[in-house]
Amino acid sequence: MADINYETRNLDQNTYKIFAGVYSNFRTAAISDYKFELEPLLYEDFIDAVEKGLENCIVLFENDIPTAFLAYTTVISEAIELNVIHCLGTEDLLTKRKLLLEQFLKDTEQERKEKTVCYPMIGSQSQFVTDISNYGFNFVGLAVLRFFFGDEFDCKTILKEVELKPLEEGYTFDSWKDEYLDASIEIVNKAFINSSDALFDPRFKTIEGTRDILTKISNGVYGEFLPEIVTILKYNNEVCGLCLVNITDGRIANIPIFAIAPEHQGKGLSKYLLKNSISTLATWVEDNKRDFSEINTTTETDNYPALKMYRSVGFKEDYYYPQSYLTANN
Repeated sequence: MADINYETRNLDQNTYKIFAGVYSNFRTAAISDYKFELEPLLYEDFIDAVEKGLENCIVLFENDIPTAFLAYTTVISEAIELNVIHCLGTEDLLTKRKLLLEQFLKDTEQERKEKTVCYPMIGSQSQFVTDISNYGFNFVGLAVLRFFFGDEFDCKTILKEVELKPLEEGYTFDSWKDEYLDASIEIVNKAFINSSDALFDPRFKTIEGTRDILTKISNGVYGEFLPEIVTILKYNNEVCGLCLVNITDGRIANIPIFAIAPEHQGKGLSKYLLKNSISTLATWVEDNKRDFSEINTTTETDNYPALKMYRSVGFKEDYYYPQSYLTANN
């Protein structure tokens, strides 16, 4: 039996054609095996992103034949975002993944002095948890929750049955306006600065970083922003809570940020925020204004109050995955 020679190289013009088959195999597995909500870029678009420096790709060659790759980006946030580690077949997976990861850590050595690495290990990638921990990665368990729309889901009845505490005097609701940005930044920063989210997205640790996140959300960088669906909570006309909503796919809405100022928590206001945004979406679907199949969100698996709150308004837990992160200078 011939010896197997493994080699890692950065994707370049010399390997574009022979790499196409591996990438095509990844696109086939992206939704079924890795639970991607969106279809990955077409091959030509992925190559274009690599050439523009928007995406980085390390390819593993097995006797000069590409059999695996690792893709990551450094331009979307202050973190280094490891997108996927994909291998053809099932042979020698541990060796292939380790070689790719070690090359990735070598290539990003300088950037990692200041940037955290985040790696959502969605789908079958969760099998790599034990091995990746040997490189200093830590983990947060995340749950994906969904609220479904459509004829087969009686969402109106579900929402009517949501029990709400009496709303105290002084509280009002509004949709998104750009004038609410500064107040929202302060609320989100205080709510997230010590959260697990700040471990794998350090932007939450500062006002400037939180501004970057909320500005990109409201400007549609992470998906079409839905200001009419966003619910802003106000007390005596001052912003004190928010439920942001955007679109991650044509028919899939998402709650990327949900926060209430500490002094207003524990009053049952979270249900008001969620119910208001979901009810508006349901009305849009009913009136054929937009066709949504669901709205989803993500929260920590050990955040029992949040899980209970989402369940109480009709969200169902779909799947769980480990969010791994490697802190800067590690």
